[in-house]
Amino acid sequence: MRLLIIGGTEFVGRAVAEEALRRGHEVTTFNRGVTAPDVPGVRPVRGDRAQDADLDRLRGQEWDVVVDTCGYVPEVVGRAARLLAGSSGRYVFVSSVSACVAWPKERITDDTPRYDCPADARADAGEYGYLKAGCERAVEEAFGDRALVVRPGLILGPYENVGRLPWWLRRVARGGQVLAPGDPDTRMQLIDARDLAAWMLDAAERGLGGVFHATGGNTTMGRWLAACVEVTGADAELVWVPDRFLLDHQVRPWTELPLWRPDLPEYAGAWEVETARVEAAGLRTRPVRDTVRDTWEWLRGGGEPVIHDYAQLPEHGIDPGKEQRILAAWRSRGAA
Repeated sequence: MRLLIIGGTEFVGRAVAEEALRRGHEVTTFNRGVTAPDVPGVRPVRGDRAQDADLDRLRGQEWDVVVDTCGYVPEVVGRAARLLAGSSGRYVFVSSVSACVAWPKERITDDTPRYDCPADARADAGEYGYLKAGCERAVEEAFGDRALVVRPGLILGPYENVGRLPWWLRRVARGGQVLAPGDPDTRMQLIDARDLAAWMLDAAERGLGGVFHATGGNTTMGRWLAACVEVTGADAELVWVPDRFLLDHQVRPWTELPLWRPDLPEYAGAWEVETARVEAAGLRTRPVRDTVRDTWEWLRGGGEPVIHDYAQLPEHGIDPGKEQRILAAWRSRGAA
């Protein structure tokens, strides 16, 4: 196939580029060339998707498939989609389960409605999930049934551009008592960026369209943190502290202890995304230990997360002093 990747230099986009080249596809990337280098073997076209003059560099070229891994603003995504609709066979858009109104409060099914964000909304129209829903509409309006909308859950793996798993690996590698959040038996849904990339290319090659929730159901909080201890070889002890104790000590879910969702009503559906449809369409996910291992090898080889600023995310990870104070308080409670 002739493949155009909007983005293509980091995390999911990089995984798509590498997998497409491995399959023998002809790959063009369109990006600004400032975040990370392109994968060797692609044909880069430099440009900012938010600038019409830059988008014009794509005019008149034909692709079998466009894969958009970095669309966050509906109005911007729509302009690119309309430009490419007449010269491209299919448009694969990487959205998010955040586009669903009920997430993370309720279980997500194929029938869960998305936010009612218009296809021409600007960046200041709402938050991340709301805007992602508008991006989906923009792509669907331009490509109709030739649009494939993919809603991943939590994505991990080498080249991660948020820093969740890298923070945990580095924290565990320091050793000592490690503050482990909540219940180790909490079931989680994670997907490796490489598995997501492989399935999207499979789906594009087969001509699939529609909306798919793409995540896995392959681990628990305890298993993947134990994998961090194993692959780093660290002298680390996981100390499991209940949700309520952490909340009482003002620990922020999801950011201070990445991937931690406490057992509260507002997070009841965080790891409850129905995946039967995407599994029936061929999605397969590797063991989470492999993802942890490969991410650690990437970090050990000099890898460094390229942190996005699109959602104004706070820095991930708890302050070491705060972690030690909480551990001391937990030990004191046990002694008492």
